[in-house]
Amino acid sequence: MADTDSSQVAGLVEELSGSSRRRRQEVAHKIALAAKSSPEAVAPHAAALIDALFRPEAQTRWEVLDALSSIAGYNPNLVADAFEGAEASLFDDGSATVRLAAFVFLCKLGSSSEERSDEVWPLLDEAIQCYHGDAEYRDMLAALLGLAQGGASAATKEALAARVRFDAESGSGYMKSFSAEILQAIG
Repeated sequence: MADTDSSQVAGLVEELSGSSRRRRQEVAHKIALAAKSSPEAVAPHAAALIDALFRPEAQTRWEVLDALSSIAGYNPNLVADAFEGAEASLFDDGSATVRLAAFVFLCKLGSSSEERSDEVWPLLDEAIQCYHGDAEYRDMLAALLGLAQGGASAATKEALAARVRFDAESGSGYMKSFSAEILQAIG
């Protein structure tokens, strides 16, 4: 979808409610790509995307979370209601990809304001403790760097600094370097 057309997006979004699991996955992927290249074209459909966070298949949920993350960078107010669905996805037992997409979304949402950072931080903190060292942890740290560089509150930044300080000082490899970069961003 190089040239994102709003009528094409509307048609795809409508198919997220269809009965075919495979088709929901396909259209969710196309929507995520469209949101990445043109979040303003997908933004009017934020409510339908939020509803799609409760579809049974993991791929639909992670693709929708990716689209919501793109919209959050464009207009976080449109996706603030995705909090509940993202929270459920953050602790999805069956899919690390869904968990990571939820984590990235919550970091993006939290970086948009002090209030939102305070709302998402307890979930992010719990996820850091649950998934520390897992395969997706490197990408989680990259998302946390975005939170640290964004509009998070002083309290959230202080808690984030406390959470990553040990790895920054005593860790190794990517954990040490990303954690140190997060501390540097917090200042």
